[in-house]
Amino acid sequence: MKALCGFLTRWLLEILPGVFVGGPSARVRAALWEDVRRCAGMGCALLAYNPDNEQGFAFETHDHKWRPINHEGVTLIHRPSDRVAAPSPSRQGWSKAAKLRRFGSR
Repeated sequence: MKALCGFLTRWLLEILPGVFVGGPSARVRAALWEDVRRCAGMGCALLAYNPDNEQGFAFETHDHKWRPINHEGVTLIHRPSDRVAAPSPSRQGWSKAAKLRRFGSR
């Protein structure tokens, strides 16, 4: 990872650990992105840049759960569902303990 960070600082400025910004040409950006993808291994990476499009930005991801999709010319983020199975419906009525508290022992 340190080698990749050192490699990226040749063209970009590291503003936070692991966060690089800059304005390289499209050719340099593509070459850097390929190197990042190759070196990232099991890690995830995100590339954001400003092409000439309606949104004013574009991005690419590498091994990330959220992934960009094109919807009628607009890039949206597809987030996988983290929903767990719905809990079984609870039983209706009062529990024995609640009945005793409410009505006392009879």
